[in-house]
Amino acid sequence: MHISITGLKPKGLWGFIRFWSLAIPSFGEAKSAKGNLHSAVKKINGYNCTLSAWESREMMLAFMKNGVHLKAMKAFRSIATGRTYGYESDTIPSWEEAYSLLESKGKNY
Repeated sequence: MHISITGLKPKGLWGFIRFWSLAIPSFGEAKSAKGNLHSAVKKINGYNCTLSAWESREMMLAFMKNGVHLKAMKAFRSIATGRTYGYESDTIPSWEEAYSLLESKGKNY
């Protein structure tokens, strides 16, 4: 299964408003997307984090490149900063493990 971890911080007031206007519906779409096995959100050290598990990387990419998530990706640089990390695993990590991986191996944006 493919594990996807993100940690994002909105930029300023306008970024905050735009971030949440995209994040909430995007998370709703993720939970019901084909191939999604697990979706969770949590605020950790000031970052708005998501942890999702997918049947495959291809199914995660199909979700990522459509709908509200695509709009969020196009707006990302103007509304937020943060990190992402994805990898293959047989288990879903705990939040502690997920955030540690995000800090040590995540790609900065």
